[in-house]
Amino acid sequence: MSSQVALVGDIGGTNARFALFDLTTQSLQQIQVLACKDYDNIDQAITHYLAQQSASPDKACLAFACPVHNAQVHMTNNHWHFDKQTLKASLGLQQLRVINDFTALALALPVLPSEDLCQVGEGKVVDDKPKLVLGPGTGMGVAGLVRTQQGWLPIPTEGGHVDFAPRNELEVEVWRYLHRCFEHVSVERILSGSGLANLYQALAAVSGQQASVVDPSHITTAGCKGSDKIASQTLDLFSEILGSVAGNAALTIGALGGVYIAGGIIPRFKAYFVQSGFRNAFIEKGRFREYLSAVPTYLVLAEYPGLLGATQGLLSSERLG
Repeated sequence: MSSQVALVGDIGGTNARFALFDLTTQSLQQIQVLACKDYDNIDQAITHYLAQQSASPDKACLAFACPVHNAQVHMTNNHWHFDKQTLKASLGLQQLRVINDFTALALALPVLPSEDLCQVGEGKVVDDKPKLVLGPGTGMGVAGLVRTQQGWLPIPTEGGHVDFAPRNELEVEVWRYLHRCFEHVSVERILSGSGLANLYQALAAVSGQQASVVDPSHITTAGCKGSDKIASQTLDLFSEILGSVAGNAALTIGALGGVYIAGGIIPRFKAYFVQSGFRNAFIEKGRFREYLSAVPTYLVLAEYPGLLGATQGLLSSERLG
């Protein structure tokens, strides 16, 4: 394929999603998901993908679930690491833009179709006001989006690593259990795939049961069915803590443009989540309950929003030259 296509990627701790972006029609093509564990490093995965597509693009925008501000990028939740300039040269690219995965998700927000969003609770978007996207997957990501005279500007953060702030006695007990396991109890220690298991073990211990190691898929399946009481309690508390964290972040950036929940975890128990205490925990901020009650919250249902955001990252770099 010619330079009429660019490479876009959304690389998480578990999977790397790649696609070709047709610069003429501005459409995604040849989407493929590769398991990160199957490749020694990012360049091998990309080379394998491009060989399958018989493509040789000269531009790329890649989104990674880790800090990307340095020349050297080290993935937080897998073994991949690379130097930006070395990767650019090895792939024969004229242009390589590297962004955070939640920066990509933030960039996708203004162009997401309405059918790819499920509103949870009340509230209405205030046009041109800041937006917030956050969500649990292999890790926990957070990013903002603000309107400027040049268009939408993403605000990359590492908000998943802020302190977990217990709100009641049960959450204090959960914190105490996790503090014995981790030097720093960040929200990612709870609001992530491994966090589900951490929370399950903590709740089991708090209730006086032996804390067993469980797979996150068991928690979401058994929790929804009600066949495991601790699993159901885990989903309840997981949703409430996510609501509280989202409310805190919304207050921090004044997200009157809406709060969007992304990541791979929540869609596994979507119906349960919509009926959970998420929204109530989101708005329960004392004197600012009324303020947050007006802020809409959405669950992002799009299958590949990170790839869509990477295309916007590519186009914005094109506009900026």
